[in-house]
Amino acid sequence: MSVTDAGPRSARAERTRIAIADALLSLLDEGELQPTATRIAERAGISLRLIYHHFGDLEALFAMAAERESVRLLARVRPVRLDQPFDGRLDAFVDQRCRLLEWMTPVCRAAALHGPTSATLQAARRQATSAGDHELARVFAPEIAQLPDETRQATVDALCALTGWAAWDDLRTRGRSQGASRDAVRHALQAMLAPTS
Repeated sequence: MSVTDAGPRSARAERTRIAIADALLSLLDEGELQPTATRIAERAGISLRLIYHHFGDLEALFAMAAERESVRLLARVRPVRLDQPFDGRLDAFVDQRCRLLEWMTPVCRAAALHGPTSATLQAARRQATSAGDHELARVFAPEIAQLPDETRQATVDALCALTGWAAWDDLRTRGRSQGASRDAVRHALQAMLAPTS
């Protein structure tokens, strides 16, 4: 293979890898939490052989899928404006966070099945959780700064847990509607962060 062939072949290989990962994610979105390689190949419009050619094991496929999921997630995120009073920031944060958590649910449920044995999925979860925690700390920095020193970290930890996917999924599997779940999240944040003066 010549040097000039390497570029197009490499680009084609990357497009195929992306197509495979996107096919997996689309099947997860539709509720297939453990799609077979055959189903993924069918969805991607490729031969089954190409999945094994491009991904030597599940961890490699999970890594690409996690990367693509991050791209999809970031496309849906709009930073909450900080030049608003507490109630405005609270509503903007809760509306967006709950919308994202609902959207993430199929992929998160699938990841929960493989997470205990997948270092790749564990790392992806830590990264996503850290980004969510950072956004909460950014949006509510003035209110967090006013918390008593002795309870500040515990309160922030509780807030991060309450606004994470596990808490959202618990509300939804209890039969709460999206609206009722959103109200519960807002109520908790308001109770723990609302300015007292």
